[in-house]
Amino acid sequence: MKLFLKVSLTLLIAAIGTNAPVWAQQKNTMEKTLSSKQQNMVTIAAFTAKGDLTTLKTKLNSGLDAGLTVNQIKEVIVHLYAYCGFPRSIRGLQTLMTVLEERKAKGISDNQGPNASPVKDERSKYDRGKVILEELTGASQDGPKTGYAAFAPEIEIFLKEHLFADIFERDVLTYTDRELVTIAVLSSIGGAEPMLNSHMNICLHVGLTSQQLRQFIGIIKSNIGAAAGNSAESVLNEVLKNKK
Repeated sequence: MKLFLKVSLTLLIAAIGTNAPVWAQQKNTMEKTLSSKQQNMVTIAAFTAKGDLTTLKTKLNSGLDAGLTVNQIKEVIVHLYAYCGFPRSIRGLQTLMTVLEERKAKGISDNQGPNASPVKDERSKYDRGKVILEELTGASQDGPKTGYAAFAPEIEIFLKEHLFADIFERDVLTYTDRELVTIAVLSSIGGAEPMLNSHMNICLHVGLTSQQLRQFIGIIKSNIGAAAGNSAESVLNEVLKNKK
């Protein structure tokens, strides 16, 4: 009996020892891969920014089928106006409205999801935006203004009060989600490589991995095209090289 228990225990330990690395590998793989919802956020943002409303309808359906709530998709499309303008954002919202009506007519009931929580912080929007920007970049915002912020101080105020307070402060999407949306837009519209560089650095700071950003590049290449993907990949390579 003792021999049987000893052998059984040995086999159990061996089995656990064999499977443990597999479990760990699966966990690591999950952590290094963009979720299905995140991948759909990227494609929705990219095609909204491009103004390709026909393809956007397909991507909106895919996003809803993947479990994105209506409010999450609305937030994605609202967020991106800060990077590609009201016309693209509003047309994206109108396309979403059409998709939801079509799905409802087919008997599909989509999850609305929670609305953004009210902001109860009594500090000025400028101060709140300043703190959020520090959280995103890991860099102090107390130094003297340089570059465009010194040249046109009003836009620096708009950025902190509106972009980083009014928009980034909303909790329907995480900072990670918002940065994925941002780099999707910047990669798709082109000509914004310096800003893309900054936001890819922010992506790494808020917890996205280099593997996830490589996956992001693959999504851009397969959906938006090789030119946009290769340009974004060059920016990412530069960002990662400077991190070494």
